[in-house]
Amino acid sequence: MKKTFFSSLTLVFTALLLACTSGQKIETSNEIVSVFKTRYAPDRRVALFDVTAKPKGKTIVLEGMSDQLDGLTSLVDSLKREGLTIVNEVETLPAADLGDKIYGVANNSVVNIRSKPAHSAELATQALLGMPLKVLKKQGGWYLVQTPDEYISWIDSGGIQLMTEEELENWKKGDKIIYLANYGFSFESPKKNSAKVGDLALGNVLHVESTQTNYYKVKYPDGRIAYVHRSEAQPFERWRASLKMTQESLVASGKDLMGVPYLWGGTSTKGVDCSGFTKTIYLMNGEIIPRDASQQITAGELVDADKNFDNLQPGDLLFFGTPAKDGKPRRVVHVGMWIGNGEFIHSSSRVEVNSMDPNAENFSEFNYNRYLESRRYITNRTANVLEVSEMFN
Repeated sequence: MKKTFFSSLTLVFTALLLACTSGQKIETSNEIVSVFKTRYAPDRRVALFDVTAKPKGKTIVLEGMSDQLDGLTSLVDSLKREGLTIVNEVETLPAADLGDKIYGVANNSVVNIRSKPAHSAELATQALLGMPLKVLKKQGGWYLVQTPDEYISWIDSGGIQLMTEEELENWKKGDKIIYLANYGFSFESPKKNSAKVGDLALGNVLHVESTQTNYYKVKYPDGRIAYVHRSEAQPFERWRASLKMTQESLVASGKDLMGVPYLWGGTSTKGVDCSGFTKTIYLMNGEIIPRDASQQITAGELVDADKNFDNLQPGDLLFFGTPAKDGKPRRVVHVGMWIGNGEFIHSSSRVEVNSMDPNAENFSEFNYNRYLESRRYITNRTANVLEVSEMFN
């Protein structure tokens, strides 16, 4: 398949370049770069190929950054084979100045990860305490990181504990607890009236140092010691082994988040957007699904595209947006989860339940009219859906 792809590219490049004057070569080079960008980073949320070609004397300089090293090497080789003199100044990621600290672990209950390295930038997603991260680049007090669902965005230095590969492996292998209450705190001593070390949110993971009568003694990624009440947490491996994803467990997880406020970019009990809500439901049932609605719709099995809601089962995801029309592609902008009896639960202004039945009091005409399709995850785990235990493997 690769051979066919590159053979085809060679024919295209040869035809283009032979017809080019020196002044046209830069334009053609950027067209070639665009071909490789489409192939190696079709979704820039999960892959980086930010490469441009610029003239410099008789040479063409490639600038930018990329984590797709195979694609970058192939691009340079292809341009050189066409007789162009190439100077490759693309920064490859992970960046060299990170040294061996190219991993990290989220160090606060909920860590905000932004589209740009600034607190004023759009919230892209969130990471939960204990979540392993890949570190790609440092800029000022910010790090470009990749989450377990492969989302790439910026985290401030206060939210991450940097680690070497060995340190991360030790973190993954250690005994851990998972926090199972929606909200709570860790304490300096095994007493609820003691000083707080930090707040906690559903899905947080901490190392357990020892188990006492009513508390777990835990360690944060940065080494802080704290105590968590045993009624609010469970040993991670015991929790994972006990998971059995069912229609009932998915509905229960969704309803447990009723009233949580809507937050663009949110994936935690502190606030969720629509896809962050469905992502949290599945996370607490043992699976890491893609981050955004437009990514989630590419997984699972299609079970309805014609408003035949009798085909749906609790746990199915419903997608909303605008269909393809007049040459414009389909646009997916919202997602919710079917809970049965004609109803779905979703994060709109808050997590709430609406109906697809026009006769119901909670009928959502707006969402009914923009409904696209529904997909089933519960029995259809695909390549872009991970088991939560894989985060720590």
